[in-house]
Amino acid sequence: MEYELLKEILKARVYDVAKHTPLEPAPGLSLEWKNEIRIKREDLQPIFSFKIRGAYNKIAQLSPEDRARGVICASAGNHGQGVALAAKAMGIPAWIVMPTTTPEIKVKAVARFGAEIILAGDHYSQAWDRCQSLAVELGATMVHPFDDLLVMAGQGTVGKELVEDWPDLDYVFIPVGGGGLIAGVAAYIKSLYPKVKVIGVEPYDSDAMTRSFEEGQRVSLETVGVFADGVAVREVGVHTFRVVQDSVDAFIRVTTDEICSAIHDLYRETRTIAEPAGALSWAGAKAYIQQHALRGKRIVTINSGANMNFQRLQFAAGRALTGAGLESIFAIRLHERKGALKDFCTRVIRGQNITEFNYRSNGTQQAYILLGIGTQDREEVPQLYQVLSEQGYWFQDMTDNELAKEHIRHMVGGLAPQSFHEELYSFAFPERPGALANFLAVMSERWNISLFHYRSQGADFGRVLIAFEVQGYEHHDFEDSLRQVGYSFVRETENPAFKLFLQTPWQGASGHDALTPSSARSQEAPRL
Repeated sequence: MEYELLKEILKARVYDVAKHTPLEPAPGLSLEWKNEIRIKREDLQPIFSFKIRGAYNKIAQLSPEDRARGVICASAGNHGQGVALAAKAMGIPAWIVMPTTTPEIKVKAVARFGAEIILAGDHYSQAWDRCQSLAVELGATMVHPFDDLLVMAGQGTVGKELVEDWPDLDYVFIPVGGGGLIAGVAAYIKSLYPKVKVIGVEPYDSDAMTRSFEEGQRVSLETVGVFADGVAVREVGVHTFRVVQDSVDAFIRVTTDEICSAIHDLYRETRTIAEPAGALSWAGAKAYIQQHALRGKRIVTINSGANMNFQRLQFAAGRALTGAGLESIFAIRLHERKGALKDFCTRVIRGQNITEFNYRSNGTQQAYILLGIGTQDREEVPQLYQVLSEQGYWFQDMTDNELAKEHIRHMVGGLAPQSFHEELYSFAFPERPGALANFLAVMSERWNISLFHYRSQGADFGRVLIAFEVQGYEHHDFEDSLRQVGYSFVRETENPAFKLFLQTPWQGASGHDALTPSSARSQEAPRL
């Protein structure tokens, strides 16, 4: 397979529409991270993504008869743009099947190339099913986003350019979704420069290739993350996985916050805004450099795309500091008495860089504040622990608590003493009109909704937090009802952020077994 792929890379047809993008030095990042770092600027392609390479190489090698029948693909973004542009350049018809949840900016980006857009289903898998049936009806050629030899070869020209421009590089970090880019790049580089380390990067919540690599067989994920949607793939390709097994050295996973920090880094270095998948490579490189204490190495990262929905910048900016280890978020307990808040500010946070402060009295003897504190580096966090402990405050580090960062920070003070037997769930709602109405229509009226929170991020799916009043004996029937809706969900009832800030005052507030630490970063100070 690798030999055939190498041959196809060497004769790939991409430069009729694609550019040989620059391998740009990153002096600021190089100085900060003590390695020589360069950025492959695939965000400078005509569609602001590397995807044009594979799409054009596939379509350019179709027979005249196949071209006349046109091409079709399923895509929620960059691949659809690549197919549409390639078809326009060759003057052939194109159909792009996109989920109904696709943000308008992506739909318009495809439409500007003249392709016919068909909206189908809430998820990519549903759009893919519709695409397959349409391909048969229309007689059009399916252009797979990654699991195709010619598509992989087109993406592999990125690797060819890398070693032409910098033959003595040491490491290349590659963002991974279905595996088309990493398979093509790894096959080429390892065939000619076997000493170069090829490292794949995936988000923790979309790590199908990493898990498959570790288990030695393709793994299908039940759910995928909604932030780095450009790499949100449930199952990697058959062909791509085979190449990856033989050609890739290692994989590394990163968090959503680390991706946001990488977006910030790339903006500071290049004054461009990478999409989450586009910043994934640098996020992985940073984590790998730290884990392996790399110094003086020649490192390439790939900015794979810049199709960023402007609405998502607020979310990315809000997470950049925590992703860089420069902000910690704490839940801290105060005794409700006159001067308690002033006393806390005087004794604990005077002189600190406060990034967030959420507090509201709840009428009980104890209250909790959600506090964000800026730090110069991660070494300051133990010092914060010590100060809080010495001053006698109970606290818990919430920096890694997704529920606290995504929802609770916007809802502090929302206690509802009249709500009993609350069960809390987080959902991924498709971003389309009627999503909430559909949820309410399918859900049984047996269970009252006692809390609801949603904030748009400009993504294909919105993150929603809902609490229901559910008796213990109803739990099985209740989750059956949730599954009938068809939206992915996670039970959050035991999340400490919920217990501290949104739940009716509970046993821990009176000083009995207040909390079981949820991570190594949790700590309990002496109680007052």
